[in-house]
Amino acid sequence: MTRDPILDFSDRVALVTGAASGFGALLARELGARGAHLVLGDINDAALMALVDELGNAGIEVRARRCDVSQEDDCIALVNAAREAFGRLDIAINNAGVAPPMMSVEKTSEEEMDRQYSINQKGVFFGMKHQLPVMKQQQSGTVLNVSSMAGLGGAPKIASYAAAKHAVIGLTKTAAIENASHGIRVNAVCPFFTLTPMVTDIETPEGVSTQDFQAFLAAGCPMKRLAEPEEVVSAMLMLLSPKLTYVTGQALAVDGGVSAY
Repeated sequence: MTRDPILDFSDRVALVTGAASGFGALLARELGARGAHLVLGDINDAALMALVDELGNAGIEVRARRCDVSQEDDCIALVNAAREAFGRLDIAINNAGVAPPMMSVEKTSEEEMDRQYSINQKGVFFGMKHQLPVMKQQQSGTVLNVSSMAGLGGAPKIASYAAAKHAVIGLTKTAAIENASHGIRVNAVCPFFTLTPMVTDIETPEGVSTQDFQAFLAAGCPMKRLAEPEEVVSAMLMLLSPKLTYVTGQALAVDGGVSAY
């Protein structure tokens, strides 16, 4: 099959955290279909293994292991799995994350703030800390971190999440500058509310239906709808493109126009 060179990932080794569902699972399928060898991590063993079986049945080379990104040893082990299986690491997507309960700043507990930083921020930090040395050795590589529109501006009722996602952008830009001379690109994607389990399964305010809550969220978007997961993953694929060689240190809003206000 002839592939468009802009989205040809043939024989590239791609690591994805939070791969068992949402953006991670979709991205794994898309990268695999375009020739990538995959190394997948998630804390949901059953869903992860189901995805591995699906991809393997499609003829995609894939390795997987349980990975709690808040644990540095797990992040090290996932990178080591890529090196042991394929001898290199070309692409890393630090995607794993969790949503917080909705509450004001003054009602946010220290425990919730710590949970957000442990997974959403330190998960990206631990990932890059061990992915980048492999890429430096190769003098090539691409890292994509999943932040959020909550990382670009204020996010009422989810302060802990916003704080962690702002930190992801700070890490992204810093790593991009530090590693640009080594042939490594580091970018972030910043989606608006998207119809992944993080949004569809969110605990809504008392007395508010899921449908009404999603309509409330969509009202803040010029397109007046939430994003489909495939729309965000398409943007992620473009940021990962082997032909997008002069784009680094960016935090791309995929937001239906929200940031244009």
